[in-house]
Amino acid sequence: MSVEIKKYTQEYFNDWNRFVEESKNGLFFFNRDFMEYHSDRFTDHSLLIFNNNKIIAVFPANESGNEIVSHGGLTFGSLILSHYIKASEVLEIFNEIKKYYKALSFNEIIYKAVPHIFHKYPSEEDLYALFRNEATLFRRDISSVIDLANPIRFSETKRQLVRKCEEKSIIVAENENFEEYWALLSSVLQKFDAKPVHTVEEIRMLKKKFPDNIKLFEAKIENNLLAGIVLFDFGNVVHTQYMAASQEGRKLGALDFINHTLLQKFSDRKYYSFGISTEKQGQFLNEGLIQQKENMGARGIALDFYSIKL
Repeated sequence: MSVEIKKYTQEYFNDWNRFVEESKNGLFFFNRDFMEYHSDRFTDHSLLIFNNNKIIAVFPANESGNEIVSHGGLTFGSLILSHYIKASEVLEIFNEIKKYYKALSFNEIIYKAVPHIFHKYPSEEDLYALFRNEATLFRRDISSVIDLANPIRFSETKRQLVRKCEEKSIIVAENENFEEYWALLSSVLQKFDAKPVHTVEEIRMLKKKFPDNIKLFEAKIENNLLAGIVLFDFGNVVHTQYMAASQEGRKLGALDFINHTLLQKFSDRKYYSFGISTEKQGQFLNEGLIQQKENMGARGIALDFYSIKL
């Protein structure tokens, strides 16, 4: 196979997006409209890989000093692959990517593998290529996921909270106005000296560009906001991106009630994802946080970070 590598430029905007949509492991946040909302924070150095003038893979990436990160602004990066690509061809692509970046004096590639549950079709040729290229696993986070075809029941305590919310006629509904919820979310995170990754202006803009992929669900009683969850809808997987509850909402178990409601709403999907419960490069497990997810029936998958020395 003859591989040609080209650095991404705006002239490839439509070609890139079309390929990601048709690939076997691409997600909507690899769409250039999503990647470029924070382009002022990252120096993009993404690649397109061609064979006979046809795109066979793309590599979302940014520069960080002497490193290439795939991708610093996204949960994961990875080589995004055509359905038709073979394992030996992925090995060749890895070799060419390494040569390309090394020739530009970069000394390391940080590779964040897309977990298998997000693949539209089996796509772990890159993990084999990482092994063959002596990549080092330097970080592993644990993320909690519910298998929607065979879910584990909520714990008795959480079932009691769900019944309490039902008795109080708490309403869970989608809301396309993010303003009120972002104020609640920000106030909750502020207690931990944190803030949402996205500003309310950014999440509104992304919602406008990806109306079917980004959804806000809120729990209210008599129009009083108790809790909310932002879902990123990846097709086979629905992922909880932001969860927060008011003091009253926490007492009532409003977040548990939203999750209970959404698990029923999206029961035709494969997985319901809660995200990670680890800190300090995966070395610290927040046991209280993961217990909350496990009490709703979630169990662990790994999010792996690799270093490829050039």
